[in-house]
Formats: sequence, C-alpha cells, structure tokens
Amino acid sequence: MSGVALEILLILLLLAANGIFAMTEIAVVSARKIRLRRMAEAGDHKARAALALAASPNRFLATVQIGITTVGVLAGAFGGATIAEQIANALQSIPLLAPYGEAIGLGLVVLAITFCSLILGELVPKRIGLHNPERIARLMAGPMNALSRLASPVVHLLGTTTDVVLRLIRLGKPADAGVSDEDVKDLIREGVRAGVFDRREPAMVEGVLALDQLPVSSIMTPRARIIWLNKHAPHEALWHKIVVSGHSSFPVYEQAREQVVGVVALKAIYANLAAGIPAKVGDLMVPPLFIEGTRTVATALELFKRTGHHLALVTDNTGQVSGLVTVLDVMEAIVGELPDASDRLKPQARKRPDGSWLVDGSLALETLESLLNRMHFPPEEHRNSPTVAEYAAQRLGRTPQEGDTFTEQGCFFEILDLDGARVDKVLIGALDSGSPLLPPSARTCNA
Repeated sequence: MSGVALEILLILLLLAANGIFAMTEIAVVSARKIRLRRMAEAGDHKARAALALAASPNRFLATVQIGITTVGVLAGAFGGATIAEQIANALQSIPLLAPYGEAIGLGLVVLAITFCSLILGELVPKRIGLHNPERIARLMAGPMNALSRLASPVVHLLGTTTDVVLRLIRLGKPADAGVSDEDVKDLIREGVRAGVFDRREPAMVEGVLALDQLPVSSIMTPRARIIWLNKHAPHEALWHKIVVSGHSSFPVYEQAREQVVGVVALKAIYANLAAGIPAKVGDLMVPPLFIEGTRTVATALELFKRTGHHLALVTDNTGQVSGLVTVLDVMEAIVGELPDASDRLKPQARKRPDGSWLVDGSLALETLESLLNRMHFPPEEHRNSPTVAEYAAQRLGRTPQEGDTFTEQGCFFEILDLDGARVDKVLIGALDSGSPLLPPSARTCNA
C-alpha cells in the first residue's frame, strides 16, 4: 500500500472514531430516560448501563472529550503531510503555481480534512444518534464504561477540575426537573400532530392532570339545586318530587336538612315498585358520604373508588352541606369543558319534557317573565318580590309549605321544595281545564 493510500485510510479511521464519540454523546444526552428505565426493569443490562452512564455526566463527558481530543491529536500528527507533498510536486509543472505549491497543497488538504471531519466526524454521526438514541446509547454504554475505567485517572482529574470551576462561577449541580404537567401536555400535542393520538385526547389528558388541583366545590351542584327527600314524608309526596326533578339520587334528611341521614337512588325505588313492595325511603337509603369542598377532585375520585358510592355531599368549613358531587361531575371535568363555577351558582330554570318548568326559588322574576311569554309581572319599582320565592310567599300571604299551590295568569304554581323556611324549588305549568295538578298533557306556559 502506498504512503498516500495509507495516510488516507488512517485519516478516515480517525474521522470514524471521532464520529463514534460524537454519536454516542448525542445519543446518551437525548435518550429518553423513561424508555431506558422501562427496558432496564424488563431485565435489559445494556439499558441499565446506559442509565448509569447518563446519571454520571462528569465521567461520561470527560471520557468522550478524552476520546475526541486523542483523535484530534492523532489527526494533527498525520495531517495529510504526504498528500500535501504529492499535490505540491504535481504543481511544480505549472510555472505560475510552482512557487506556491506547498502552501496550496497544505491548504487543500486542510480544507478536505475539515470538510470530511464536519460531515463524517460530526454531522452525520449526530444525526444517526438522534435518529434512535435509546438503541445507540445501549450499544455504546459498555465500550464507554470500559474506556472510562481505562482512563479513570484522567477522567477523575477532569471531573474534579470541572466541579471546581463550576463552584468558582457559583453554578452547582443541575437540579433534576423531572417531568412536569406541561411536558406531558406538550408530548400529547406532539402526538396529535404526528397522528399517534386523537385530537380529542389532549383535552381529556389536561382534565386528568387538573384533578389534583381542582377543588370539589368548583364542580359540585350547589345546595340551592339539590332536591331533598324527607325520610318520613308520604310516598305520594316523595314520588311527585322525584318525578319532576329528573335526578337519579337524592339526599335524605330527618326533621331538618342539616340532619342528613342517607342517600337514596331512584333505581332502588323503581326496583321496589316493580316488585310491588311499598317504597320506604328509610329502608332504601344508604349511609351518606361526605367530603370537604376544599378537597381536590382527585381525592373525591379516589373516595368514590374506595367506597363504591357515586354521590358525595360537599361540606363547607362549618360542616354544613353546601352541595353535592357525583361521579358524573368528575367525568365531565375530564372529558368535557369544565363549566364556570359562577354559571353553576346562577339560579336555574329547567324545562321538562311535558312543557312545565322546574325553577329555583332564587330565580329573578324578570328571568321568569322572559321564559314564560304569557306572564307579565308589575314593573320592578312597583313590586316587593324580586324573586320567585318571595313572589310565592306574597301570593300565599303566609309562610309557604311544601305542596302549596296557587294560580297566576293561566299558570299553575306548586311549591315543590323548601330549604328551611325559604322556597327552594317551584314547579310551573299551564292550567289544563279538568286536569288535576300538572298532568303530562299539560300545556307549556310559554306557548
């Protein structure tokens, strides 16, 4: 083999060695530790070695730098002198270039080696390292550990010196930031762009990540919207209230609503009725489940899983019931856009399938008037009852009781529920001559 061919071969081998060090460095730095850890837990010794290498950046980077520096020194020692000399000799036959033959030959060799070093020794190897970092980190972890042990005195010296310099510039060891919620969200969004995840999944993931920060009070149904059942109320009164509410579970109280004694499910009542057994709330209810409103939704979900309950009563800082939360509320916080808490606290008016309306007692008369086009109340400055509850008390001329009824402008009003002495729920429907109360055939009031 000629001297020129041998020199070219040695330079290419040195460039390849430089490329291996550069590829290993970028692969170990960019490898995802979660994937390597999963492989290591499955018994992959190479992945375990790669994790150990990544966990000791001082030792690893010092080893890589020793390798690259050694390659650079050897490349400088050879430097393509023979090739440059051959080029200079070839230029001697050109009178114009003959005086500059050595400079031109050396310049061309330096340019060629620099170009090849950038391509073969840096760019291509690093692109390869980024293409599959975990696989390359596993393959090269063993050789790098062996080289580190071989050059341990120099590696130790370089690592110690590096630590001293970092302390002098007041830069300590980097903190392990771990994986944040934002990192997970970014990965999911990247997965959506790559087509790995469905476009609806990021919202659900963000909902799950928010559960440990979201208070239960922000997703609960407030007290004003709860339909309560009296443990000792007759079946007819309870059944009418259950049917018009549209709910599936109800808290049960005894004497006063502050004395919650249980929760009853609609399906339990239906099961008794289907079997021909009288539905007694006291026999069908289960012990109530309580949770503080300041606790997180994640805590509520864990409580539901542990107890098997689907509903919990939310308490305030005084221990009083301020609302209730269900498994469905938790699911809506995950899969749907969470409603604003202020919207939940607004008085509600819900139109039922038979055309009647179930409204909160705190609903403003102006809002009711806009819903029921046939009704017209006196102007605000000429009335003393701004809400439906106060209007009902004024029309009755006494403290309202559950079951009280009155008619107004062709509409039927029934006091369906009380919260203490305050009217909580009112059922409103159109009068239908010859029909008792509000049958399913009742016309809607805003017809």
